[in-house]
Amino acid sequence: MHNIVMLTWEYPPHLVGGLSRHVHALSKALVLQGHHVHVITRAAQGYPAEAFEDGVHVIRVHPYFQEPPDFRLWVAHLNFALLEAGVNLIPKLSGPAILHAHDWLVAFAARGLKHLFHLPTVATIHATEHGRHRGIWDQGQQYINDIEWWLTYEAWRVIVCSRAMRAEVQGLFHLSQDKVSVIPNGVDLTVPKGWEKVSRETYAAPDERLIFHIGRMVPEKGAGVLLEAMPILRKRHPVKLVVGGTGPYLDELKRRAHELGVAQHCYFAGWLPDATVHALYRFADVAVVPSTYEPFGIVALEAMGRGTPVVVSDTGGLGETVQHEVNGLKALPGHVQSLAEQIDRLLSDRDLAARLAAEGLRQVRERYTWEKVAEATAEVYDSVLAAWSQTDWGTQSAALLAPPTASATPPDRYTI
Repeated sequence: MHNIVMLTWEYPPHLVGGLSRHVHALSKALVLQGHHVHVITRAAQGYPAEAFEDGVHVIRVHPYFQEPPDFRLWVAHLNFALLEAGVNLIPKLSGPAILHAHDWLVAFAARGLKHLFHLPTVATIHATEHGRHRGIWDQGQQYINDIEWWLTYEAWRVIVCSRAMRAEVQGLFHLSQDKVSVIPNGVDLTVPKGWEKVSRETYAAPDERLIFHIGRMVPEKGAGVLLEAMPILRKRHPVKLVVGGTGPYLDELKRRAHELGVAQHCYFAGWLPDATVHALYRFADVAVVPSTYEPFGIVALEAMGRGTPVVVSDTGGLGETVQHEVNGLKALPGHVQSLAEQIDRLLSDRDLAARLAAEGLRQVRERYTWEKVAEATAEVYDSVLAAWSQTDWGTQSAALLAPPTASATPPDRYTI
């Protein structure tokens, strides 16, 4: 069993994207398998600075300055606090520890703790700056891209969620194949309490077919492509589009809905609680994931796990998770007509929709559990720790973290 120190910039109740749910579910699953998991993350209003939640030891810290001039500087201040918390935590652990850093936003703290205590480090790259923007176009994006490279350089092993992401990080950061492990995401099929109290009529009329999309409102998630398909679909079916999620692109989407003349057929619901999301999957005739860039596409798995037929873009991890006409339908990325045609097929053929939904549900239950994700992640830890223990660093780390004798003067061991 391992001592695992997770570093993440978001963790429940913070839910900016899929990273938070990933770290939360993985940590809980690792605890259930007997590991000791310590998550160091940013503070949340109403939550204690330190607590055990679902068996996970969670430490929440405030950035040194809450409102610096820009986001990148805020990330740096968060890393100062993460590093300080790690320095206080790691010497108290019994036995060796392994660091697990999630994305570039914790790279500074991860690198500092790695070199302070000579610890083996694993990094999960959930997405890249290059992938999000289809290239590096300005100095700010180059800065983040460089930190991503730096994190993968410092990590003993890099974890990604799909074969497409493995090819992406290998190409961008010049990583050898044996340094990158592919571990698909999992999905939590727990039914949230209170979902049955959600009324379908809140979102659509009884005679309307319901299309559901949820995600961050940013261009690469493809909600704009889905919106452009609405006039085509409205000519064929009485459809209502429900869009869940928030983000900087939301106002632009609302404006475009008015320009297209479909605003009255679109419900921009904003942030939705888990019970409502579950209910909308149950109500939906089709769930659509039209991303133009998607390392994995956990939203598609969540829809499939609720028995909802899906249409996705044939890109990145989505193209691997969904097999066309087997467990869902795939459209050309960013192609309005293609997306409309695939949605139309499910709305027009209820037998096809039911068959694809049943196979999707079966595959999710069989392949994409967090238990399996945790087992595969622990295997990566095993191999990294085994190799690390044979190096000088393994010996030096044991000496650094050994409790001082009663007569010894405590050395200044934990300064950079």
